[in-house]
Amino acid sequence: MRHPVSRPRTRALAVGLALTAAALVPTGSAGAADQYQWAALGDSYTAGGFVGDPQPALGDASRDGCDRTTGAYPGLVERELDEFPPGKPVHLTNVSCGNATIANIATAKQIPISPVQPPAGGWKAVDSQIKRANLNDGTDVVTVGVGGNSLPFGGMLLKCLELGPKTGKSCREHYTDPPEGEESIQDKLARIQDEYVEMLAKVHEAAPNAKVITVGYPAVLPDEGSACNRLSLTELGAIKHADIDWLRDNVLKPLNSTIQRVSSFFGDRYVDIYSSSVGHDACQSAGTKWVEGICGDAEDYWPTKLAGTALNCGLINKRVTLVHPNGAGYANTAAHVERAIRIALLDR
Repeated sequence: MRHPVSRPRTRALAVGLALTAAALVPTGSAGAADQYQWAALGDSYTAGGFVGDPQPALGDASRDGCDRTTGAYPGLVERELDEFPPGKPVHLTNVSCGNATIANIATAKQIPISPVQPPAGGWKAVDSQIKRANLNDGTDVVTVGVGGNSLPFGGMLLKCLELGPKTGKSCREHYTDPPEGEESIQDKLARIQDEYVEMLAKVHEAAPNAKVITVGYPAVLPDEGSACNRLSLTELGAIKHADIDWLRDNVLKPLNSTIQRVSSFFGDRYVDIYSSSVGHDACQSAGTKWVEGICGDAEDYWPTKLAGTALNCGLINKRVTLVHPNGAGYANTAAHVERAIRIALLDR
């Protein structure tokens, strides 16, 4: 079983890279005053959702419904970079947003759907993340973690949960031989590739001098579907074991492969989160999992019910987490993303 880079080892790496970078930065007041500019773009796996404190804080007039939190990997990496600067300070602009699609990164506005204290009339649309981050020729690093909502993986998971207790057509059959109006998984993945190519092209156009780092998705599903307890909503609920295996091998892994392939085409660095998180999926015990299940542990501000459905995690004293990273999961992602950023900044 692989494990994330340990914190002592990560700190040693950070100090080494920071000293190397410092040696490469010219002395003088101008260099000392400069900052590296890092923009974090992405969906809920970047934003955080229910891990840590809301950012902006609850009650703040600048809240936008995107559910960014202090416990997600951008905040964790920012604090490490503050403690061990890579030659000069790094300024983070985090515009990630829960439920963001690939299109919301570069071309389309998004209407956030945060369930946490929405204003009367709902959340206002926000601009594309490229615009919100003000990417330009002074941007040094861009991290991008997106793709799942464009399938949408969450919607597919809920469909598998719905079909789980039923006999007849399985979730796999629903998406490989879809009903009218539903894309097949093959068509979904082909579309994802085209959208990702367009998105990365626009990121590079907006930030022509930036090092672009793409972040894949962790191993949210076990290596064997049979490892899951179908009676437990703190895991994957009633989803059939065969459908769990199909979701892993025919949806999640190909999604990561698509992101990696397109990133390589552009010469960008891909951060593999999957390999280090194997064995820490949603069907592991509470002390081992890095991803919460359908229902799981979350901060008190997060809801216990999923609007528009019968799902009520409050009945088991949990909250609606819908297979998202917990604090340990974000710590793992942060270790890998921090390393990628430090390496990228050595080339600045």
